[in-house]
Amino acid sequence: MTARKLLVIGNGMAGARAVEEIIARGGGDLFDLTMIGDEPYGNYNRIMLSHVLAGEATIDDDDLLLNPMSWYRENGVTLHAGDRAVRLDRFAKQVACESGRIVDYDVLVIATGSSSFFPNIDGLRGTDGHLLKGVFGFRNIEDTNGMLQLAHSRDKTHAVVIGGGLLGLEAAYGLRTQGLEVEVVHSPGHLMNQQLDERGGRVLRKEIEKLGIRVHTGARTTAVLRDAGGGITGVGFADGSRLDADMVVVAAGIRPSTALAQSAGLVAERGIVVDDQMRCEDESAIFAVGECVQHRGEVYGLVAPVWEQSVVLADVLTGADPRAAYHGSRITTKLKVAGIDVAAMGVKGPEREDDEFVQFYEPSTGVYKSVVVREGKLIGAMLLGDISKIGYLSQVFDDKAELPEERISMLFDLGGAPAGQGAADLADDAQVCSCNGVTKGAIVACVEHGAKSLTDVMARTRAGKGCGSCKALVGEVVACAAGGALEKDPAADWYVPCIPLSKPDLIAEIRARDLRAVSQVFAELAEGGREDAAAKMPLASLLRTVWGPDWVDERGALFINDRVHANIQRDGTFSVVPQMKGGVTTPEQLRKIADVAEKYSVPMVKVTGGQRIDLLGIKKEDLPKVWGDLGMPSGFAYGKSMRTVKTCVGSDFCRYGLDDSTALGIRIEERLQGLECPAKLKMAVAGCPRNCSEALCKDLGVVAVGDGRWEIYVGGAAGAHIRKGDLLATVGSADAVLRLAGRFVQYYRENGKWLERTYDFVPRIGLDALRAVLIDDSDGIAATLDERLQQSVDGYRDPWLERTEPRSPAQFASALPLLPLPQVPVR
Repeated sequence: MTARKLLVIGNGMAGARAVEEIIARGGGDLFDLTMIGDEPYGNYNRIMLSHVLAGEATIDDDDLLLNPMSWYRENGVTLHAGDRAVRLDRFAKQVACESGRIVDYDVLVIATGSSSFFPNIDGLRGTDGHLLKGVFGFRNIEDTNGMLQLAHSRDKTHAVVIGGGLLGLEAAYGLRTQGLEVEVVHSPGHLMNQQLDERGGRVLRKEIEKLGIRVHTGARTTAVLRDAGGGITGVGFADGSRLDADMVVVAAGIRPSTALAQSAGLVAERGIVVDDQMRCEDESAIFAVGECVQHRGEVYGLVAPVWEQSVVLADVLTGADPRAAYHGSRITTKLKVAGIDVAAMGVKGPEREDDEFVQFYEPSTGVYKSVVVREGKLIGAMLLGDISKIGYLSQVFDDKAELPEERISMLFDLGGAPAGQGAADLADDAQVCSCNGVTKGAIVACVEHGAKSLTDVMARTRAGKGCGSCKALVGEVVACAAGGALEKDPAADWYVPCIPLSKPDLIAEIRARDLRAVSQVFAELAEGGREDAAAKMPLASLLRTVWGPDWVDERGALFINDRVHANIQRDGTFSVVPQMKGGVTTPEQLRKIADVAEKYSVPMVKVTGGQRIDLLGIKKEDLPKVWGDLGMPSGFAYGKSMRTVKTCVGSDFCRYGLDDSTALGIRIEERLQGLECPAKLKMAVAGCPRNCSEALCKDLGVVAVGDGRWEIYVGGAAGAHIRKGDLLATVGSADAVLRLAGRFVQYYRENGKWLERTYDFVPRIGLDALRAVLIDDSDGIAATLDERLQQSVDGYRDPWLERTEPRSPAQFASALPLLPLPQVPVR
């Protein structure tokens, strides 16, 4: 039998998911499958674009790319990527594309999705209808790349986001993390007004403003203001006021893309009208699915209904269940908004006099919770900041189960047995991952079919790979399904995801094979020799740890800070921090710093918390000249390395001092200066237990306790994470401090995970285990650690004093796009 031609217009999350479901039901044998997608990529997860904008993911991450180009070939799907369907002839059963291509069909599925809504605002569009320079939507990869490129421009510092819904807040958060000043303008009276009530919006606003994002509600934008050259200068409002800006992002909602269907005469209102089998009205061979459709008067802008519709469509088209029907979706929204957990379902507040309404409102902690109960059934709930009860609330909202008499127990555990919110109590059809429409039953089935780790389950089902807010619940369900026998994920110990080796094993292979370039490591050790963008920086760090100055430095393997040996600021300028050992300086050093600050018109000269002087606002092209004029060593304030050793006055001048903390601090800094580490490493030496140098909360701290004895503390922190260091040992001399401190640092360098601070490393390894290895030499490696540390110390090169000339014309030029790593021959 000749396969029928099935054409899907749209290669987004709806179109691709529908094809996946069709193939899973044997549709590959029933149909000749063709797809038309107007973007030049495979199918990707739009939810992850906010992570890309925030720098938490890259365009080529596996979590973003759901169906790479190879998937279409492997499944016999013809994909016309980068082309757009422009005309549908229902009678000839043909679709014409922008390229001139004509595609025939027997069965047609329209999955054109939705597009960004742009209000009628002056200055948004040119006469050709296209957005003018500096204005972006937030809908696709092109939008995201455009915002990132403009955010990295040296002269772009201030963005205004129009729209305070989910997309607007995610855009604002991403741009803020890129260093821009960001203001959100929202016409309604409170943020996320579609999901939250006024109190919830108020709490969310407070949390958003804590991130440094300014919020303006009740403000209607009427114009994007521009200078004579067409550059954006700000936005204007209906009341005549304005805000300055040089970038505008419009996130004012989405609209179903129905133009193609309407031009072909299909019934369309707010969306393309479909019946319960996703069939378009008055058509037997045309179906529609996703955000472009209107079903029973409802239009859905969330992912979960798309998954449900795709299942029904696949059942109908393949005959797996010809009577399958979609009856609409009960929406439970669970997501992270700028890192803040938010969940909502049903109505936002009481609508009748007899509705029960329970609220918990604590803006100081960023928590707001509410439930609405009618006639003993949950009809609405809202959680912000703490969504620990979302599993239980979703279950009772969906199945209308009986509720506890104490309604407050639906929001909090009041003692005794919790109200059935555990993973074991969830129904099989309870949705665990809203972003990817994964139910508890699907996760359980995945475990029953051989998935042996949480990572394995997430890879097979995509649960937890959207906004990430459900990962903890996914883990609970997986553990429950495995009966507590879930295998440890082997990848958890890999140094980088693409190379199946722990850090010590990877170091051993690098030494054994004499691999000195990142491209060599990929070629010899990565699966299939494939490069992974996210692995380049940790591998570069590791190679510098192993080989010191003898590693091969490839463009694109290092972050901008490490490429130019300075710390990039949000305006594209850099900060320079010369070394001041132990916080001690001289009139000559101060004079040099003052001269440089005047010569290069440095906008700010600041004393840092690490007892050094920071020169802020230096242009990239001036960096080599600044280093030359200073003639001072680098303070390494930019790298993942040993930063500084903070000291107190010590015994020379302080009447409380028990020992010479300043001298010891300088000795430690001279020995360990600039050493590459998994993360930044801060140290301090205190001359007495009064701890004026804050040694008890440093990565490594040393405290004099009298009679020549010193206490050594490790794993402390005083940033966003507060932790007192653990007492590693008490030693009897400054030489013993240098030896044990160096040994700890080298062990951390060789065994710490990438970006793992010591306050996580020390608890993970365990204090007793550290003492056994570093002091008792239980593994017989103490001498080896000392030897390798000495090799690194001997190989130390100051990047400012020894390399004041650019390695290439591009090193200190304006920002250039990162190129693929050149291939260094494998030794």
